[in-house]
Amino acid sequence: MRLAGPVFRRPARRPRMGRRRAGTMIYVTAIGDGEARAHWIDRETVVWTVDPSLTHALAFAPAGGIACHDGRLTGHAVTVPLTPGELDDARRRAWPHLAGGTALKLRREDAGRVKEALRGQVVAVARDGSGAVAAATGVQIPGVLDDVYAGAVRAGLGPSGRLLPRLALWAPTARRVELALGGRRHAMRLDEETGVWSIRGLPTWYGKDYTYRVTVYSPAAGRVVTSEVTDPYSLATAPDGVRSRLVSLDDPALKPPGWDRLAKPVPVPLDRAVIYELHVRDFSASDATVPEELRGTYAAFGHDGDGMRELRALAADGLTHVHLLPVFDLATIPERRSDRTEPGCDLAALPPDSERQQEIVALTADRDSFNWGYDPQHYTVPEGSYATDPDERIREFRAMVAALNEAGLRVVMDVVYNHAHSADVLDPIVPGYYHRLLEDGSLATSTCCANTAPEHAMMGRLVVDSVRTWARQYKVDGFRFDLMGHHPKANILAVRAALDALTPERDGVDGRSIILYGEGWSFGEVAGDARFDQATQANMAGTGIGTFDDRLRDAVRGGGPFDADPRVQGYGSGLAGAPNGAPANGSEEQQRERLRHCTELVMLGLTGGLRDYVLPSGRAGSQVGHNGAAAGYAARPDDVVSYVDAHDNETLFDALVYKLPAGTPMADRVRMQVLSLATVLLGQGAAFVHAGSERLRSKSLDRNSYDSGDWFNRLLWDCSAGNGFGAGLPPRADNEAAWPYARPLLADPALRPGCAEIGAARAAFGELLRIRASTPAFALGTAEEVRRRLSFPAGGEGVIVMRVDTAGLDPRWDAVVVVLNPTPSPCTRAPGVPPGRRVALHPVQAASADEVVRRSSYDPAAGTLTVPARTAAVFVINAENSS
Repeated sequence: MRLAGPVFRRPARRPRMGRRRAGTMIYVTAIGDGEARAHWIDRETVVWTVDPSLTHALAFAPAGGIACHDGRLTGHAVTVPLTPGELDDARRRAWPHLAGGTALKLRREDAGRVKEALRGQVVAVARDGSGAVAAATGVQIPGVLDDVYAGAVRAGLGPSGRLLPRLALWAPTARRVELALGGRRHAMRLDEETGVWSIRGLPTWYGKDYTYRVTVYSPAAGRVVTSEVTDPYSLATAPDGVRSRLVSLDDPALKPPGWDRLAKPVPVPLDRAVIYELHVRDFSASDATVPEELRGTYAAFGHDGDGMRELRALAADGLTHVHLLPVFDLATIPERRSDRTEPGCDLAALPPDSERQQEIVALTADRDSFNWGYDPQHYTVPEGSYATDPDERIREFRAMVAALNEAGLRVVMDVVYNHAHSADVLDPIVPGYYHRLLEDGSLATSTCCANTAPEHAMMGRLVVDSVRTWARQYKVDGFRFDLMGHHPKANILAVRAALDALTPERDGVDGRSIILYGEGWSFGEVAGDARFDQATQANMAGTGIGTFDDRLRDAVRGGGPFDADPRVQGYGSGLAGAPNGAPANGSEEQQRERLRHCTELVMLGLTGGLRDYVLPSGRAGSQVGHNGAAAGYAARPDDVVSYVDAHDNETLFDALVYKLPAGTPMADRVRMQVLSLATVLLGQGAAFVHAGSERLRSKSLDRNSYDSGDWFNRLLWDCSAGNGFGAGLPPRADNEAAWPYARPLLADPALRPGCAEIGAARAAFGELLRIRASTPAFALGTAEEVRRRLSFPAGGEGVIVMRVDTAGLDPRWDAVVVVLNPTPSPCTRAPGVPPGRRVALHPVQAASADEVVRRSSYDPAAGTLTVPARTAAVFVINAENSS
């Protein structure tokens, strides 16, 4: 999902062919105008914006068919009166978006009708003094379901059991549920207290495919329907997710050798983590050192190819985690290789600025092997297209985790519970419940697709249970929540609590070592805590659950993700002394003012985005602005995930292609790439890097490569193949407006780096990793320590000097001093070193292959540091008692 923010709306994504599934789509239908504006929030309260002079009631019809003709209601079996009242404070807090409505109360004697009413059509009715119908609307029922079936949050769901399997489905509004397995239908039993239907089976059921046949009133159809659906708690599926498959994840056949004895790399807290964002298919699809049948699969991580050798080298340098883009069962890639079609043309033979590559890629985009994967179908099943055979997905996924752990890397999953590819997995089971509806009863789609509603108890529980399964059964070490701001804060904290309860003795994993972070953007129907306290940047402060810091990203890159002119410059892209002449950058005075602001945002990012850190300007982080919000929002360093590029938007290299002056030599582009990455790696908080940024990865200027095929998403471990730049004009749908800027750049051979430049970038990145790992200076741990030890002496004109006092933390050095010089000229600054102290370039940079950084020096007579142009240099001040 697009890493934009803080206020964001994702652009509409091109429709892509999904897998065929049974079931109904969710369109709440009521009599008359098709709306559902009444909300039944608990067993005694309905909220509806009404005329108080009217009388109100709920009408029920077990099989549907309620209609209104000439002011008369027909087709209903029962009507119960409603009495106007006030929403009390507790209900206003629980349902803030309904706080302006009228509370309509059911009589106590009608409490016994609630469960049966919920199994049919429910309509809210208002009548005038003559008894004629003045208004009628459908009723949204999630609140009353959560109240009446509150015990369901503790009931067993999905597949369970060892010798004798048990299957359980929460479907409280269903009239009948049958299990379809082995060519037979088996009746399931309803627990009236919880609304859970269950059945106990035989050992012979394991390995068989199954579905549920749910008979339920459907507001979309206006009648009772029977839908055949998969299990929302599926642990395995048939290829393409068309049926669930009954398995026990404890089955030895589903475990790679040594799985139960897997040794984990030493855990690190979030603020010490260095996270590498990687797509499973990108990792090996273009790697000729991997056998063709393994390319693009989980199994490639178990092969000693160029990619795994590079991951081991990065781990040795200091990388701690690999973050995998979505690897749950997704809807938009055919899982059998024989059902997929790849582009059949030699794309490399076409001109670097041609339109033909993107045209050819688009022809097979709906049937090829590539998609970012933000299209969830089954939340707790590994994606089958990444397996050599979809039936081997569980074992091969586990083997991938083991291979990465053995390489010294912990594994993070990108999870997407805020929406589903479509509503036809969840909605047919409990119509109108699992997906968030707007005030009029229409489906909310602000995420891109069918928004889910984790504020509802059983959707929230599904999130917690799914994450817990990935942690226990797949030994996943971290979770990144897509569009986390669409979750309640309480839901994400419940995930944290569930993980913290996992112990090595009982569960085989230490849940407290699992890191959590996500996108804390606020937009759509939930924006501004409209429906609940969101899991947004500001709200998550103090929890240690990280959120992406778009302030640092925008300051370093320049502009924002949706600029009409992509040449707006920032701290790391030429704003400090290398103007590109684009009118979008404004006047010289405007550029100077923006440089001051961007520099302050970078300094704030280096503190971990702390809201109460006082910057050299005298302003606290919370007093610095960014897009109408406080730039500083973190209460502690692990509240922030720092980054300058990710899978969304142009890669860092591509952004610098647009923004640096056209004639900038490639060697200087490499230096600015490294300096930009240094703002992430040399600051407090988690450091997050897009795979390939350390080797100048390009997507040929594609700003949204989610469905751009392998071609535009290549991750090239062999530098002789280049870095991906000049692969043709990026796909028209999301990039055509930028083609006039892109075309001459893609045609310029000077913008295609060779092995020397790619190697230089990778070497410098490795040095930054080793520097970060060498000292506690970049992981001070608490806001108090950051405020006490970190300062910004002697900066100005774009140059940042950051000093971190390490006395008492590091016996070798009393302080570490970072100088970021993004300007095209050497800089000299005085960091306030006491006379007689020994100051030296950090040992890693003193031995660097980069002769430019080695020229960084300290003049003891003047007490000044001198750093070359476009350079990030790190100095150490030796402890008084060290030699």
